[in-house]
Amino acid sequence: MTRKYFGTDGIRGLANRAPMDPGNILRCGLAAGKLFANGGPLKPRVVIGKDTRLSGYMVEQALTAGFLSAGMDVFLFGPLPTPAVAMLTRSLRADLGVMISASHNPYHDNGIKFFGPDGYKLSDAQEHRIEALMDGDVQSLAAAPDKLGRAKRIEDAQARYIEFAKRTLPRSMRLDGLRIVVDCANGAAYRVAPAVLWELGAEVFKIGVEPNGFNINKECGSTAPGKLIDKVHEVRADIGIALDGDADRVIIVDEKGRIVDGDQLIGVIATSMKDKGLLTGGGVVTTQMSNLGLERYLEGLGLKLERADVGDRYVMERMREGGYNLGGEQSGHIILTDHATTGDGLVAALQLLSVVAEKKRPVSEICHVFSPVPQILESVRHSGGAPLEHPDVTAAIKAAEKRLEGTGRLFIRPSGTEPVIRVMAEGDDEALVRAVVSDIVAALGAVV
Repeated sequence: MTRKYFGTDGIRGLANRAPMDPGNILRCGLAAGKLFANGGPLKPRVVIGKDTRLSGYMVEQALTAGFLSAGMDVFLFGPLPTPAVAMLTRSLRADLGVMISASHNPYHDNGIKFFGPDGYKLSDAQEHRIEALMDGDVQSLAAAPDKLGRAKRIEDAQARYIEFAKRTLPRSMRLDGLRIVVDCANGAAYRVAPAVLWELGAEVFKIGVEPNGFNINKECGSTAPGKLIDKVHEVRADIGIALDGDADRVIIVDEKGRIVDGDQLIGVIATSMKDKGLLTGGGVVTTQMSNLGLERYLEGLGLKLERADVGDRYVMERMREGGYNLGGEQSGHIILTDHATTGDGLVAALQLLSVVAEKKRPVSEICHVFSPVPQILESVRHSGGAPLEHPDVTAAIKAAEKRLEGTGRLFIRPSGTEPVIRVMAEGDDEALVRAVVSDIVAALGAVV
């Protein structure tokens, strides 16, 4: 079934334009409020967090109006990481959790992510039901005048998450002596991430902690680690940690200034958990984008790698189905279900830091557990239609698959968050990988 509003990770778009315009957002709040009203004696409640985008105020108020009209009480957190919203949805016994964010996108975009009362992202079926209610008679969703909800701001939400994050480590674990640079992308974790690291004993150098509504993810954070690398060199730090705008993903920089992606992090954490007898499911779950080198490394440890569709929600679904407690994406979404119900960049970084503290070895040695095979990823922007179905494109894809057969992988998909097509290939022969990607990109470019 085609989805009208929801993409790979909630609803997302240009702020103040459909689908992220105030009227549509209000209808969304009404529809979701109606769907998750518990029907019990207590008034249903929803919790709302956001990142630091200027448009967050508008989205927050429009959603709040919709939820109040649907008869839900609303608890407002203000700026808070996505995983904190998921955690507090459960902690506050809420019927629904909402995060207002467009993750790693620029400030002019925004989005809405929903969490059920169990703290997990909604299923496709639940999102379809919200869409159907949004496009129906929304007036019929409104509560009676005496059933309207109330709104309340929760002042200690950040402190609650700080304590939660610290508790994911053993009580005896401290980070004394570690010099850490943390880049918060001028986003949702700009207060909580430095506080957690400092309270655990680290010497913290913070950047990306001066949000102004416009600078979220701008030349900083996990998608632009240049400033982090420079700062690591400048202060001679042991490690650099880069979060994205809503802090559900993380990228690491070692003491030499080299980037450590999500695949390497999964390898490190999987090894540590396996050695301690904590890894369940006999392996990990990643996506089609994870490097073949990780798969080979895990096989050498006797662990399997299962691939899910791109998107941390689909990784989580496969983890729950197979009983896995570790999964993630190359982009830095790391999911540890022993601690969280969604990707948590800070908690993932803490698990890595615990390995560093235990082994007392440089991050450059700990965090490069396998040699990635050459992997090329390119994006082709399009204006709509179905370019992947064009005969010239399908012919180029078939030819590429034949050339890579037995030596590599090809993966092509439309983005779920923006109008681009991702073309990825990997294999032992870098020249061949580059050639097949170039051929497919050229074919797409001729028809988009």
